[in-house]
Amino acid sequence: MKLKSVLQAIGLIAVILTLFPFVAADFWWIRMFDYPHLQLTLFTLIALLIYFFRFDIRSWRDYTFIIVLAGCFVFQVGKIYPYTALASYQIENNENADRDRTMSVFMSNVLQKNKEHQQVLDEVVTEDADILIFTETNERWRKNLSPAVRSYGYNYKAEIPLDNTYGMLLYSKFKLIDPQIKFLLEDSIPSIHSKIQLPSKEIIELHVIHPTPPMPPHDASSTDRDAQMMMVAKMAKNSNYPVIVAGDFNDVAWSESTSLFQSVSGLLDPRRGRGFYNTFNANNWIMRWPLDHMFVSEEFRVMEIERGHDVGSDHFPFYVKLSLEPALSQEQKLEPPTQEELEEANKQIEKEEEKDKKEKAEGKN
Repeated sequence: MKLKSVLQAIGLIAVILTLFPFVAADFWWIRMFDYPHLQLTLFTLIALLIYFFRFDIRSWRDYTFIIVLAGCFVFQVGKIYPYTALASYQIENNENADRDRTMSVFMSNVLQKNKEHQQVLDEVVTEDADILIFTETNERWRKNLSPAVRSYGYNYKAEIPLDNTYGMLLYSKFKLIDPQIKFLLEDSIPSIHSKIQLPSKEIIELHVIHPTPPMPPHDASSTDRDAQMMMVAKMAKNSNYPVIVAGDFNDVAWSESTSLFQSVSGLLDPRRGRGFYNTFNANNWIMRWPLDHMFVSEEFRVMEIERGHDVGSDHFPFYVKLSLEPALSQEQKLEPPTQEELEEANKQIEKEEEKDKKEKAEGKN
């Protein structure tokens, strides 16, 4: 097969994959292409450059190919541009905050089958965060982490170890107020919700989530994941406190689902203007994208943000240090969600409820 034909076939694939996010369907084999957007952008650029410099551009077919592929590339760059250092911050910096009004959060999907407990604990000691969040934790992980972090000064906790890869552990140096473990959609997928009292005595609200990925054998669609994200987005929107939502979202920052989550919740992304901080896949440097997220309300400013080191998991840890600056919140407050966005969020929740009723009727639950 001639090189030109190969490049044209590659271009057609790139166009199709670029259009997939616009398909109003939540099938896993469509939603999975939200993830490798960085790779798709590079893939498109290479095909475009080879075609442009290798061949004479003469026929209308050549011009059409170049224009369409260039349009795809521009669209793809537009999706990832906000997460490059060239873009503006969505959350401003603050390097000189009052210590009593700062908090740092360390989160790590430890990979349930991973047995490198000490590597995780070494990273905890290195970062010395105020809040620790661990996902994919079973009872073995709880037994290996809980006594150790207690000796490091994490005196408050909320634990729900599970053997289905959706267990969660939350440890805090700051007082947890009314920590709750909820099962928003399924009785096997927990989330943790708690208020936290800072040393300044100010109260913030934390939500920790780990929805199912839109991929078999976990789920054949993104319905469950999207519905849980929208439910927590509405909690954040209606909160009377500064809010943090953190965890393994099983979604990338530039997807339509995450964009809607941000619009409905009004929460900000510390990655914007700072970098991708790709946390998955730690075992494959080519296929990496950001799956572990922290979104915060406009009262916060960023002091530090970094991706952690290898801890034996397929995820890298993620660390963010924040300062609470409510007097400056109006400077970075997002526009309120539109009526259409609120309706779409409600539709996603209703769709999951209908799916759950159908599965129960069919005896699948």
